[in-house]
Amino acid sequence: MTRWKEILGANERTNELEPIGVIDVGSNSVRLVVYEGAVRALTPVFNEKVLCGLGRSVATTGSLGEEAVERALAALARFKAIARILSVKNLMVIATAAVRDAQNGPSFIQRGERILDTSIEILSGEKEARLAAQGIMMGFVDDDGIAGDLGGGSLELVDLAKDRLKEEATLPLGGLRLIDTTGNKIERAGDPIDSALASLSWLGNGEGRTFYAVGGTWRSLAKLHMEQIRYPLHVMQGYKLSAREAIDLCEQFRKTKKPLDIPGIASVARARREVLPFGALVLERLIKRMQPRQIVFSVFGIREGLIYGLLPPHEQARDPLLSFCEDYAALRSRSVEHAWELCRWTDRIFADPALEETADERRLRHAACLLSDVGWRAHPDYRGEQSLNTVAHAGLGGVDHQGRIFLALSVFHRHETSEANGEQLSERLRSLVSKRVQRRARIVGAAIRAAHMLSIGMAGIIDQTPLTYENGLLVLTIPRAYAALDGERLRRRFEALADLLGKKPKIRISG
Repeated sequence: MTRWKEILGANERTNELEPIGVIDVGSNSVRLVVYEGAVRALTPVFNEKVLCGLGRSVATTGSLGEEAVERALAALARFKAIARILSVKNLMVIATAAVRDAQNGPSFIQRGERILDTSIEILSGEKEARLAAQGIMMGFVDDDGIAGDLGGGSLELVDLAKDRLKEEATLPLGGLRLIDTTGNKIERAGDPIDSALASLSWLGNGEGRTFYAVGGTWRSLAKLHMEQIRYPLHVMQGYKLSAREAIDLCEQFRKTKKPLDIPGIASVARARREVLPFGALVLERLIKRMQPRQIVFSVFGIREGLIYGLLPPHEQARDPLLSFCEDYAALRSRSVEHAWELCRWTDRIFADPALEETADERRLRHAACLLSDVGWRAHPDYRGEQSLNTVAHAGLGGVDHQGRIFLALSVFHRHETSEANGEQLSERLRSLVSKRVQRRARIVGAAIRAAHMLSIGMAGIIDQTPLTYENGLLVLTIPRAYAALDGERLRRRFEALADLLGKKPKIRISG
């Protein structure tokens, strides 16, 4: 067994995976991310960055700074050692705007390749934009809008709809570049930003659509907003702001003479704070020109886009949310086969026209079923609370925060009928979703609780115990071979489910 499999634990799934690593030599940071494997639902198992500032002076001097180069090379040496320890056989290394534009970029690449003993690909602006688009495809479903990836040296913009790339561009609007070209004077940055954006006539196509914000600077803005409103989830992926909310957030930096006094700024890493005003100004001007309906923040960028491009078409076509949930169930639940049975079993409940659900609500319900048993090893008194926290903060893709909260509440109610355990977080989460979402989560949780009284978490039982509606009754049919499973606890849980559905419960023994 390799060291990698010792870390993850030996099972059928991890035995099939090989860790894959990406080193991203950016204009501001140099980062290594090691993923569990090249699959649709990416799981990072190691993530480290060093803020080297390679692009800090490229615009004015034409060269990478000597100190920044040495820091970056030291980071590469460390990352190579880490990749070796983690048994990474496929290590891809990319460099972006700063190295691409610098006169001494080629010599830096040569030194870096000697350290890593592998090639470093210098991405063109066009390829960087395409990889950013693929990153959005990796992390979202039914993507439709304009994505922007703001780095230290450049801004990549892409127009994409349903995984189809329509337009792409790269602009010299990275945070470090703007600091360099303006002498760190924010009041001088507006004109060059407006001029660059005006060169893209197709930005107007973003009106009324979604703007996907990618990059560490914009994620820091999202984190700042979360801190200011005391948002209960500390999850960047899928966090949404209306265009007005985003503009108000950005304007704080333009209207204050002391950005470091902005409420919540302490939540932002010190190394990010200097570029935050410039990143905010770029986002503000971009929103005003594009007029999107909403801004959605993404943790998926060019690194994830690079992995997405390696996947075969059938893997790219998989649902990222259901892929993650199935993988997680295989690792943490007693039976992934049973989890899929729960999907079919609850299909019968939601066949009632009174519970009509959208296609997205159906997939979320199936995701909740797949995740429903991942907390079974926890102490019984804390399963609800721990499951809620695990799911609420899991590395899910293909789901917005409303859907994430539905999943968290569903697995909470699968274990808890009372609000006493985990009350503080569950209450705060409930306040962010509609009554419809809350009711659906209670029904799904109650259904799974009842099903487990029959199946005991094992496959092969509930497919033989169907649910039906008959004249105001919710009927559970149990074959005679399993009649002994009928009992007081099953009846209590089944009655609770029927009550939520506004039906009378009836258990029927057949055969």
